[in-house]
Amino acid sequence: MSREIGLLVARRLAFAVPVLGIVAVGVFLLAAASPFDPVYQYYGVDIFSASDADIAATRERLGLDDGVFQQLGRWLSGILSGDLGTSRAFRQPVAQVVAERLPWTLLLVSTALVVAVVLALVAGTAAAWWQGGLFDRVVTAIGHAMEGIPPFVLALVAIAVFALGLGWLPVAGITDAGAAFSVEQVARHLLLPALVLGVSQTPWLVLHVRSSLLGALGEDHVTGARARGLGERTVVLRHALPTALLPFVTLLGTRIPELVTGAVLVETVFSWPGIAEAVVTAALAVDFPMLAAVSVLATAAVLAGSLLADVAVAIADPRVVADG
Repeated sequence: MSREIGLLVARRLAFAVPVLGIVAVGVFLLAAASPFDPVYQYYGVDIFSASDADIAATRERLGLDDGVFQQLGRWLSGILSGDLGTSRAFRQPVAQVVAERLPWTLLLVSTALVVAVVLALVAGTAAAWWQGGLFDRVVTAIGHAMEGIPPFVLALVAIAVFALGLGWLPVAGITDAGAAFSVEQVARHLLLPALVLGVSQTPWLVLHVRSSLLGALGEDHVTGARARGLGERTVVLRHALPTALLPFVTLLGTRIPELVTGAVLVETVFSWPGIAEAVVTAALAVDFPMLAAVSVLATAAVLAGSLLADVAVAIADPRVVADG
Protein backbone atom coordinates (compact mmCIF):
# COMPACT_ATOMS: atom_id res chain seq x y z
CA MET A 1 0.00 0.00 0.00
CA SER A 2 2.71 2.47 0.98
CA ARG A 3 4.62 1.61 -2.20
CA GLU A 4 1.62 2.45 -4.40
CA ILE A 5 1.09 5.77 -2.61
CA GLY A 6 4.80 6.54 -2.94
CA LEU A 7 4.60 5.93 -6.69
CA LEU A 8 1.52 8.16 -6.89
CA VAL A 9 3.35 10.99 -5.11
CA ALA A 10 6.46 10.53 -7.28
CA ARG A 11 4.40 10.69 -10.50
CA ARG A 12 2.61 13.84 -9.34
CA LEU A 13 5.87 15.54 -8.34
CA ALA A 14 7.45 14.68 -11.69
CA PHE A 15 4.41 16.19 -13.40
CA ALA A 16 4.48 19.30 -11.19
CA VAL A 17 7.99 20.43 -12.15
CA PRO A 18 7.29 21.17 -15.85
CA VAL A 19 3.88 22.63 -14.98
CA LEU A 20 5.44 25.14 -12.58
CA GLY A 21 8.05 26.02 -15.21
CA ILE A 22 5.38 26.61 -17.86
CA VAL A 23 3.41 28.82 -15.45
CA ALA A 24 6.47 30.93 -14.66
CA VAL A 25 7.32 31.42 -18.35
CA GLY A 26 3.69 32.15 -19.20
CA VAL A 27 3.44 34.85 -16.53
CA PHE A 28 6.58 36.56 -17.78
CA LEU A 29 5.33 36.51 -21.38
CA LEU A 30 1.91 37.86 -20.43
CA ALA A 31 3.45 40.61 -18.32
CA ALA A 32 5.79 41.51 -21.18
CA ALA A 33 2.76 41.92 -23.47
CA SER A 34 1.19 44.42 -21.06
CA PRO A 35 0.88 47.96 -22.45
CA PHE A 36 1.88 49.44 -19.07
CA ASP A 37 5.41 50.57 -18.35
CA PRO A 38 6.56 49.19 -14.97
CA VAL A 39 8.67 52.26 -14.26
CA TYR A 40 5.54 54.42 -14.02
CA GLN A 41 4.03 52.08 -11.43
CA TYR A 42 7.36 51.98 -9.60
CA TYR A 43 7.52 55.76 -9.25
CA GLY A 44 3.81 56.44 -8.87
CA VAL A 45 3.00 60.16 -8.83
CA ASP A 46 6.71 60.92 -8.31
CA ILE A 47 7.25 60.11 -11.99
CA PHE A 48 6.16 63.66 -12.85
CA SER A 49 8.95 65.20 -10.77
CA ALA A 50 11.68 62.67 -11.62
CA SER A 51 14.33 63.69 -14.13
CA ASP A 52 15.01 61.75 -17.31
CA ALA A 53 18.40 60.74 -15.93
CA ASP A 54 16.84 59.33 -12.75
CA ILE A 55 14.24 57.40 -14.73
CA ALA A 56 16.91 56.01 -17.06
CA ALA A 57 19.06 54.99 -14.07
CA THR A 58 16.06 53.29 -12.44
CA ARG A 59 15.23 51.41 -15.61
CA GLU A 60 18.81 50.19 -15.84
CA ARG A 61 18.92 49.21 -12.15
CA LEU A 62 15.66 47.26 -12.42
CA GLY A 63 16.69 45.65 -15.71
CA LEU A 64 13.62 46.98 -17.50
CA ASP A 65 15.51 47.65 -20.72
CA ASP A 66 16.54 44.01 -20.98
CA GLY A 67 14.56 41.59 -23.12
CA VAL A 68 11.84 39.54 -21.44
CA PHE A 69 13.77 36.30 -21.90
CA GLN A 70 16.86 37.89 -20.39
CA GLN A 71 14.77 38.99 -17.39
CA LEU A 72 13.26 35.51 -17.20
CA GLY A 73 16.69 33.88 -17.34
CA ARG A 74 17.97 36.18 -14.60
CA TRP A 75 14.92 35.33 -12.45
CA LEU A 76 15.31 31.58 -13.00
CA SER A 77 19.02 31.69 -12.19
CA GLY A 78 18.16 33.56 -9.02
CA ILE A 79 15.61 30.88 -8.12
CA LEU A 80 18.30 28.22 -8.37
CA SER A 81 20.46 30.19 -5.94
CA GLY A 82 17.56 30.81 -3.53
CA ASP A 83 16.85 34.41 -4.57
CA LEU A 84 13.30 35.15 -5.72
CA GLY A 85 14.26 38.64 -6.82
CA THR A 86 13.07 42.07 -5.67
CA SER A 87 9.45 43.17 -5.92
CA ARG A 88 9.11 46.46 -7.77
CA ALA A 89 5.64 47.07 -6.38
CA PHE A 90 6.57 46.54 -2.71
CA ARG A 91 10.25 47.53 -3.06
CA GLN A 92 11.21 44.54 -0.92
CA PRO A 93 12.70 41.12 -1.63
CA VAL A 94 9.98 38.84 -2.98
CA ALA A 95 10.85 36.22 -0.36
CA GLN A 96 10.24 38.77 2.41
CA VAL A 97 6.86 39.81 0.95
CA VAL A 98 5.79 36.16 0.67
CA ALA A 99 7.00 35.33 4.18
CA GLU A 100 5.08 38.26 5.66
CA ARG A 101 1.82 37.62 3.78
CA LEU A 102 1.60 33.87 3.29
CA PRO A 103 0.64 33.06 6.92
CA TRP A 104 -2.38 35.40 6.69
CA THR A 105 -3.54 33.74 3.47
CA LEU A 106 -3.11 30.29 4.97
CA LEU A 107 -5.15 31.39 8.01
CA LEU A 108 -7.95 32.75 5.83
CA VAL A 109 -8.04 29.81 3.39
CA SER A 110 -7.81 27.11 6.06
CA THR A 111 -10.59 28.73 8.12
CA ALA A 112 -12.76 29.12 5.01
CA LEU A 113 -12.14 25.49 4.08
CA VAL A 114 -13.25 24.34 7.53
CA VAL A 115 -16.39 26.50 7.22
CA ALA A 116 -17.18 25.07 3.77
CA VAL A 117 -16.62 21.45 4.84
CA VAL A 118 -18.70 21.75 8.01
CA LEU A 119 -21.58 23.50 6.24
CA ALA A 120 -21.50 21.03 3.36
CA LEU A 121 -21.47 17.94 5.56
CA VAL A 122 -24.20 19.16 7.91
CA ALA A 123 -26.53 20.65 5.29
CA GLY A 124 -25.89 17.95 2.67
CA THR A 125 -26.40 15.10 5.12
CA ALA A 126 -29.57 16.64 6.56
CA ALA A 127 -30.97 17.30 3.06
CA ALA A 128 -30.39 13.70 1.99
CA TRP A 129 -31.71 12.35 5.29
CA TRP A 130 -34.99 14.25 4.87
CA GLN A 131 -35.15 13.95 1.09
CA GLY A 132 -38.13 15.76 -0.39
CA GLY A 133 -38.83 17.71 2.79
CA LEU A 134 -38.85 21.45 3.27
CA PHE A 135 -35.21 21.58 4.42
CA ASP A 136 -34.10 19.54 1.40
CA ARG A 137 -35.97 21.79 -1.02
CA VAL A 138 -34.59 24.96 0.57
CA VAL A 139 -30.99 23.70 0.64
CA THR A 140 -31.18 22.48 -2.97
CA ALA A 141 -32.71 25.72 -4.21
CA ILE A 142 -30.15 27.89 -2.38
CA GLY A 143 -27.30 25.67 -3.56
CA HIS A 144 -28.28 25.94 -7.22
CA ALA A 145 -28.95 29.68 -6.91
CA MET A 146 -25.56 30.42 -5.32
CA GLU A 147 -23.51 28.43 -7.85
CA GLY A 148 -23.39 31.41 -10.18
CA ILE A 149 -22.66 34.11 -7.58
CA PRO A 150 -18.97 35.16 -7.54
CA PRO A 151 -17.21 35.62 -4.19
CA PHE A 152 -16.80 39.38 -4.53
CA VAL A 153 -20.59 39.81 -4.79
CA LEU A 154 -21.05 37.79 -1.60
CA ALA A 155 -18.33 39.90 0.01
CA LEU A 156 -20.03 43.18 -0.89
CA VAL A 157 -23.41 41.91 0.33
CA ALA A 158 -21.86 40.66 3.58
CA ILE A 159 -20.18 44.03 4.17
CA ALA A 160 -23.44 45.89 3.47
CA VAL A 161 -25.45 43.69 5.86
CA PHE A 162 -23.16 42.67 8.70
CA ALA A 163 -20.62 45.53 8.75
CA LEU A 164 -22.44 48.64 7.54
CA GLY A 165 -26.06 47.69 8.25
CA LEU A 166 -25.93 45.78 11.54
CA GLY A 167 -22.46 46.90 12.64
CA TRP A 168 -21.66 43.47 14.04
CA LEU A 169 -18.31 42.95 12.31
CA PRO A 170 -15.51 45.19 11.00
CA VAL A 171 -15.26 46.03 7.31
CA ALA A 172 -11.59 45.42 6.52
CA GLY A 173 -8.04 44.94 7.77
CA ILE A 174 -6.84 42.66 10.55
CA THR A 175 -7.30 45.09 13.46
CA ASP A 176 -9.35 48.18 14.19
CA ALA A 177 -7.69 51.52 13.44
CA GLY A 178 -5.28 52.29 16.27
CA ALA A 179 -6.08 49.05 18.12
CA ALA A 180 -3.34 46.86 19.52
CA PHE A 181 -2.64 43.61 17.70
CA SER A 182 -4.37 40.71 19.49
CA VAL A 183 -5.98 37.34 18.86
CA GLU A 184 -9.42 38.83 19.55
CA GLN A 185 -8.89 41.59 17.00
CA VAL A 186 -7.66 39.20 14.32
CA ALA A 187 -10.51 36.75 15.00
CA ARG A 188 -13.16 39.49 14.63
CA HIS A 189 -11.65 40.71 11.36
CA LEU A 190 -11.15 37.16 10.08
CA LEU A 191 -14.73 36.03 10.66
CA LEU A 192 -16.47 37.86 7.80
CA PRO A 193 -13.95 37.18 4.98
CA ALA A 194 -13.58 33.54 6.07
CA LEU A 195 -17.36 33.07 6.10
CA VAL A 196 -17.69 34.70 2.69
CA LEU A 197 -14.92 32.59 1.17
CA GLY A 198 -16.22 29.41 2.81
CA VAL A 199 -19.85 30.02 1.83
CA SER A 200 -18.80 30.77 -1.75
CA GLN A 201 -17.42 27.23 -2.03
CA THR A 202 -20.29 25.54 -0.19
CA PRO A 203 -22.98 25.14 -2.93
CA TRP A 204 -21.07 22.56 -4.98
CA LEU A 205 -20.01 20.68 -1.85
CA VAL A 206 -23.51 20.60 -0.34
CA LEU A 207 -25.14 19.35 -3.53
CA HIS A 208 -22.40 16.75 -3.98
CA VAL A 209 -22.75 15.43 -0.40
CA ARG A 210 -26.52 15.21 -0.83
CA SER A 211 -26.24 13.38 -4.15
CA SER A 212 -23.51 11.01 -2.95
CA LEU A 213 -25.35 10.21 0.27
CA LEU A 214 -28.60 9.50 -1.58
CA GLY A 215 -26.67 7.09 -3.78
CA ALA A 216 -25.00 5.44 -0.79
CA LEU A 217 -28.35 4.98 0.98
CA GLY A 218 -29.41 2.68 -1.84
CA GLU A 219 -26.35 0.41 -1.70
CA ASP A 220 -26.51 -3.19 -0.53
CA HIS A 221 -24.52 -2.77 2.69
CA VAL A 222 -26.83 0.03 3.80
CA THR A 223 -29.90 -2.05 2.96
CA GLY A 224 -28.36 -4.89 4.97
CA ALA A 225 -27.78 -2.58 7.93
CA ARG A 226 -31.44 -1.60 7.88
CA ALA A 227 -32.45 -5.26 7.62
CA ARG A 228 -30.49 -6.01 10.77
CA GLY A 229 -32.71 -3.55 12.61
CA LEU A 230 -30.17 -0.76 13.10
CA GLY A 231 -31.52 2.72 13.83
CA GLU A 232 -31.76 5.23 10.99
CA ARG A 233 -29.18 7.51 12.61
CA THR A 234 -26.67 4.65 12.76
CA VAL A 235 -27.46 3.59 9.20
CA VAL A 236 -26.95 7.10 7.80
CA LEU A 237 -23.98 8.28 9.84
CA ARG A 238 -21.99 5.04 10.25
CA HIS A 239 -22.78 3.11 7.07
CA ALA A 240 -23.91 5.47 4.29
CA LEU A 241 -21.98 8.65 5.08
CA PRO A 242 -18.46 7.08 5.08
CA THR A 243 -19.16 5.71 1.59
CA ALA A 244 -20.30 9.15 0.40
CA LEU A 245 -17.21 10.86 1.82
CA LEU A 246 -14.75 9.26 -0.64
CA PRO A 247 -15.94 11.23 -3.71
CA PHE A 248 -16.41 14.27 -1.44
CA VAL A 249 -12.68 14.27 -0.59
CA THR A 250 -11.86 14.09 -4.31
CA LEU A 251 -14.18 17.03 -4.98
CA LEU A 252 -12.39 19.07 -2.31
CA GLY A 253 -9.16 18.64 -4.28
CA THR A 254 -10.82 19.89 -7.47
CA ARG A 255 -12.20 22.95 -5.66
CA ILE A 256 -8.74 24.19 -4.62
CA PRO A 257 -8.31 26.35 -7.78
CA GLU A 258 -11.64 28.05 -7.07
CA LEU A 259 -10.60 28.53 -3.46
CA VAL A 260 -7.36 30.22 -4.55
CA THR A 261 -9.20 32.46 -7.02
CA GLY A 262 -11.82 33.31 -4.42
CA ALA A 263 -9.08 34.19 -1.93
CA VAL A 264 -7.70 36.78 -4.36
CA LEU A 265 -11.09 38.48 -4.64
CA VAL A 266 -11.99 38.23 -0.95
CA GLU A 267 -8.61 39.50 0.26
CA THR A 268 -8.88 42.47 -2.10
CA VAL A 269 -12.41 43.40 -1.00
CA PHE A 270 -11.64 43.06 2.71
CA SER A 271 -8.10 44.50 2.50
CA TRP A 272 -6.81 41.31 4.09
CA PRO A 273 -3.00 41.49 4.03
CA GLY A 274 -2.42 38.09 2.43
CA ILE A 275 -0.38 36.88 -0.50
CA ALA A 276 -3.45 36.77 -2.75
CA GLU A 277 -4.02 40.51 -2.35
CA ALA A 278 -0.42 41.03 -3.44
CA VAL A 279 -1.33 39.49 -6.82
CA VAL A 280 -3.52 42.47 -7.65
CA THR A 281 -0.86 44.96 -6.60
CA ALA A 282 1.84 43.13 -8.57
CA ALA A 283 -0.37 42.88 -11.66
CA LEU A 284 -1.15 46.60 -11.65
CA ALA A 285 2.56 47.38 -11.29
CA VAL A 286 3.61 44.82 -13.95
CA ASP A 287 5.91 43.38 -11.29
CA PHE A 288 7.56 40.43 -13.09
CA PRO A 289 9.34 38.85 -10.09
CA MET A 290 6.35 39.13 -7.74
CA LEU A 291 3.83 37.98 -10.34
CA ALA A 292 5.88 34.93 -11.23
CA ALA A 293 6.47 34.00 -7.58
CA VAL A 294 2.84 34.25 -6.49
CA SER A 295 1.59 32.51 -9.65
CA VAL A 296 3.98 29.60 -9.13
CA LEU A 297 3.01 29.51 -5.45
CA ALA A 298 -0.71 29.41 -6.31
CA THR A 299 -0.13 26.67 -8.89
CA ALA A 300 1.88 24.68 -6.35
CA ALA A 301 -0.99 25.04 -3.85
CA VAL A 302 -3.47 23.71 -6.41
CA LEU A 303 -1.25 20.74 -7.29
CA ALA A 304 -0.58 20.02 -3.62
CA GLY A 305 -4.28 20.16 -2.79
CA SER A 306 -5.11 17.72 -5.58
CA LEU A 307 -2.30 15.39 -4.48
CA LEU A 308 -3.38 15.43 -0.82
CA ALA A 309 -6.97 14.68 -1.82
CA ASP A 310 -5.88 11.70 -3.94
CA VAL A 311 -3.61 10.39 -1.17
CA ALA A 312 -6.44 10.70 1.36
CA VAL A 313 -8.79 8.78 -0.94
CA ALA A 314 -6.13 6.13 -1.57
CA ILE A 315 -5.60 5.64 2.16
CA ALA A 316 -9.34 5.41 2.80
CA ASP A 317 -9.95 3.06 -0.15
CA PRO A 318 -6.83 1.17 -1.39
CA ARG A 319 -8.80 -0.11 -4.37
CA VAL A 320 -8.46 3.34 -5.96
CA VAL A 321 -4.67 2.97 -6.22
CA ALA A 322 -4.94 -0.62 -7.35
CA ASP A 323 -7.36 0.29 -10.13
CA GLY A 324 -5.16 3.23 -11.22
